[in-house]
Amino acid sequence: MTVKRQIRIKYYAVLRERAGRHEETLATAAADASELYEELRTRYAFHLPQSQLKVAINAEFADWSRRLIEGDEVVFIPPVAGG
Repeated sequence: MTVKRQIRIKYYAVLRERAGRHEETLATAAADASELYEELRTRYAFHLPQSQLKVAINAEFADWSRRLIEGDEVVFIPPVAGG
């Protein structure tokens, strides 16, 4: 049996444009941030590879392999351009 957890996801920049929203709560079976990003990449056709992003879980930078738990807030942070 697959356990699903409710995870809140916030989107910024190009990811927000692609997803068409700035945040959502999603029931997912993803065990960690890496699996969650791959799930979202498929859903929204994100073109950025994971290697170009940072991830924050509950307002702290985290490793992609950090286990997700019910109620976590995940932010995928794309590269920022500017000058």
